[in-house]
Amino acid sequence: MRHEWSESLSKADFTRWLEILRFAQNDRLTSMHSEAKPAAWKILLAFGIIYFVWGSTFFAIRVGVAEVPPFLLAALRFFIAGLVLFLWMLAKKTSLPSRREWAGITLLGALIFLVDYGCLFWAEKRIPSGIAAVILACIPVFMTLLEIILLKTQRLTIRLAVALAIGVVGVAVLMNRSLSLGEAPVDRVGAIALVFAAFSWSIAAILARRLTLPASKPMSSGAQMLVGGILLFAWAAASGEFSGFHFSAVSTRAWIALAYLIVFGSIMGFTAYVWLLHHESPTKVGTYAYVNPVVAVGLGYFAGGEAIGARTLLGTALILVSVVLITTTPKVPARAPESDEVVAAESQ
Repeated sequence: MRHEWSESLSKADFTRWLEILRFAQNDRLTSMHSEAKPAAWKILLAFGIIYFVWGSTFFAIRVGVAEVPPFLLAALRFFIAGLVLFLWMLAKKTSLPSRREWAGITLLGALIFLVDYGCLFWAEKRIPSGIAAVILACIPVFMTLLEIILLKTQRLTIRLAVALAIGVVGVAVLMNRSLSLGEAPVDRVGAIALVFAAFSWSIAAILARRLTLPASKPMSSGAQMLVGGILLFAWAAASGEFSGFHFSAVSTRAWIALAYLIVFGSIMGFTAYVWLLHHESPTKVGTYAYVNPVVAVGLGYFAGGEAIGARTLLGTALILVSVVLITTTPKVPARAPESDEVVAAESQ
């Protein structure tokens, strides 16, 4: 009798546990499904942020550098934004980067924030914000050239060659002083600084795939901005930007531009970008590269009085066509896949 009662009890318990496990599994799948499909308005809001907020930051930079030295303005933006993200990650108990990760963070912080953004902020004292955004939109052109020429990881196809040629012609149209088409010539030194900035970003983007970085993207980006801000402060001091500058002389308009860059351009824009990467394909998220220059050119024209002539429109159209062709072209490996033994050895 005791044995029969024990057996019936064990069967009942087993059945109950199956029901609990089935419920938990269904609940987990429902939760995953709801997480994978957020509300449509959230998707639209996030895309709106990376499309229009990031596109508008070029004009905000233009407003800021009119009163604040460019490297100092960039240092304030990224140091404050990086510190906020860094402390936020620490508050969420995210692990600090290791010594090796700090090395990668420092290198990327120098390439992205000191060189790329430093050149951008400096160039916008010489070049309209819309043209600056268009020149930086050719970053995919430089990345593809690096993969073909230096890394040998991509093969040059006819479509890719045409796309690269269109992009190079677009940059040449914007920088050519003899081809004015009714517009004032672009400052050549400023344009060269922007090309150098785009090249530096391209190198950083390629290195980021190979460097050891924190698993947490917010921690990694916050640390990079923090390091970049410190380097920019050092460069601002070395270039003499602190001498004769008084914070009290800065207008409210410039401070609002800086606050906009910190809160909306860096913190909110980055959060929306990372969130979208979890819910949309990278190709779809990467379409901000097509929209940002258009937003920057339009905002510079309507809000900043920047001229838009045939040269700007032609150069912008060529570069955007090049970027669309490059980003939608499937990558063709330049060499045959490695053997399983080599891949296994490299993964260890």
